[in-house]
Amino acid sequence: MGLINRSDLYFTDYSWTTLASDNPKITGKPDSTLLNRMEGYEILYFINKLCELWNFTNKSSATKIEKMIRDEVPSDIHSQENIMKWISDNWKNSKY
Repeated sequence: MGLINRSDLYFTDYSWTTLASDNPKITGKPDSTLLNRMEGYEILYFINKLCELWNFTNKSSATKIEKMIRDEVPSDIHSQENIMKWISDNWKNSKY
């Protein structure tokens, strides 16, 4: 189980759907897969994975990641690995 769950997310307008071919519990390191910023399962997994990779143990860090994805990561950055890199590079300069 990750650091946060659905009820911990700051934003509440996510879609919580999966297609038959989608697995809401994908495992592995963030990669070139595109991140759907409005799909709750993807966002929740991605935030928890970053917290695990970066050894974050408090929910405020997870909330900061969520807010950065929504409000700060440029909209032309789509892959999980590029979003992860952008967040890492801009963590200290974030308004959150």
